Amino acid sequence: YFRLAADQGHAGAQATLGACYRLGQGVPQNDKEGARYFRLAADQGHAGAQATLGACYRLGQGVPQNDKEGARYFRLAAD
Repeated sequence: YFRLAADQGHAGAQATLGACYRLGQGVPQNDKEGARYFRLAADQGHAGAQATLGACYRLGQGVPQNDKEGARYFRLAAD
């Protein structure tokens, strides 16, 4: 159900599905796919997804490591 809602643009479902992929819960573990769903939610203003995507960038998990981009997403989450 999360995938259906996520694919229909529900930010909360996108963030949840991103976490599922990142942790391998109910789906095969895939950091890149997790980051993709976090980005979809983050682009809609979901603060939790913005913070998590910031961490992905800081750690290079699912996206290229980039401290500047990580800090940008952390700032978005804080606003």
